[in-house]
Amino acid sequence: MASDNMKKIEDIISKNRIKYVDYKFIDVPGTWQHKTHPIAELTEDVFKYGTGFDGSSIRGFQGIEESDMLLIPDAESAFVDPFIREPTLSLICDVYDPDGLKPYSRDPRYIARKAEKYMASTGIADAAYFGPELEFFIFDDVQFDVLTPYKGMGYSINSNEAIWNSNHNSTPNLGHRPRFKEGYFPVPPTDTQTDIRNEMAETMMRMGMKIELHHHEVATAGQAEIGIRFNTLTRMADQTMMYKYAVKNVALRNGKTATFMPKPLFGDNGSGMHTHQSLWKGGEPLFFDRDGYAMLSRTALYYIGGLLTHAHSLLAFCSPSTNSYKRLVPGYEAPVNLVFSSRNRSAAVRIPMYSDNPKSKRIEFRPPDGTCNPYLAFAAMLMAGLDGIQNKIDPTEAGFGPINKNIYHLPEEEKKKIKSVPGSLDEALAALEKDHDYLTKGGVFSEEFINAWIEYKRTTEIDPVRIRTHPYELYLYYDA
Repeated sequence: MASDNMKKIEDIISKNRIKYVDYKFIDVPGTWQHKTHPIAELTEDVFKYGTGFDGSSIRGFQGIEESDMLLIPDAESAFVDPFIREPTLSLICDVYDPDGLKPYSRDPRYIARKAEKYMASTGIADAAYFGPELEFFIFDDVQFDVLTPYKGMGYSINSNEAIWNSNHNSTPNLGHRPRFKEGYFPVPPTDTQTDIRNEMAETMMRMGMKIELHHHEVATAGQAEIGIRFNTLTRMADQTMMYKYAVKNVALRNGKTATFMPKPLFGDNGSGMHTHQSLWKGGEPLFFDRDGYAMLSRTALYYIGGLLTHAHSLLAFCSPSTNSYKRLVPGYEAPVNLVFSSRNRSAAVRIPMYSDNPKSKRIEFRPPDGTCNPYLAFAAMLMAGLDGIQNKIDPTEAGFGPINKNIYHLPEEEKKKIKSVPGSLDEALAALEKDHDYLTKGGVFSEEFINAWIEYKRTTEIDPVRIRTHPYELYLYYDA
């Protein structure tokens, strides 16, 4: 590591009287893992040669016969951890194989870096900016039981803010609860979570993130969103993990629980991760053309063509849970329609029209959700968009719009012509098996990684959900 970076780390250590260093890294499904050392163990050699861990105990990584792995911290990712009692420096790490000290092929952060490197090699752009809109719920209680199936499996969710507690009388009931689908933007006392969102936003800013706003979202029972400023692909994936870490731990600190699960509530809006993206070259935006549709350039339209053409396989990384497809259903403002449109939120690709500033021109891909691994999802979206540009995929010629009407109110004959997102994770994985050449360009995603992802999702998530009895099946079939 360069001496100026080491000086930056030493300055943080001295200023904050740091006692420990916490090494954070991401597993394949998308959860942060960590280990902690006394700060005296952090030397310049760690930035050169890494620190060891057991890769066989991490989901999606190594077998037990080759378990020794290394973490090499990224000095630019440093932040003081606000949730550990003793002053602690957090560093986000890349995973390395000790055999030859080379980047580990299954490290999602390495895949994200490769996507950015491949983009630069094409000459199309030198920067890809991503801005995810992460939605989440803040609940007061969640309970679930899947381990005692013969006693009964089930779950329950509760929130003091939920409309279903309007007749709850164990404590004085003060009313002012958002009705289903009416949680967007009410002031307190209906919005009960302004203070906790302030605390989340303030914590994120102390961690080094740029926060633009926060607000209550559409659903009852405490749905929220905190707006974070866009950044380059890998850095934005880092900050997405920091965002989720802050939200969950601030909620816990307040005796609550937060989830990014796409559809925890039946009958109300789910939580997505609408992802804004744009390409730049030489400091200039590539997506703007004042005379184009919605002021989009041909480059931007081709990028959209790539996203929509590959949407079915793309969602295997962007909407990668069985629960994702309970959100991606008609109604509830769900972006199920594979079309593009200015302003229309029922389209898979929306072009925001708030400004005519060339630097703010971007496209918004709406199907992703917070169960994704952001390194993989952002990389996959970039690769799909680049493929659209390279092959000049015109979304209009490909039948993807634009459509500026309310799609849900179109005549049935017109609706039938509109393609939809996959109906299940299994469908998305089947599409990924057939359509992934755009991901393997430049060696960004390997065939081995894609096959391992498909196998993991099927054996660990799809099959266990598929073979278990659902409570609604008893409602439908018990009297058969």
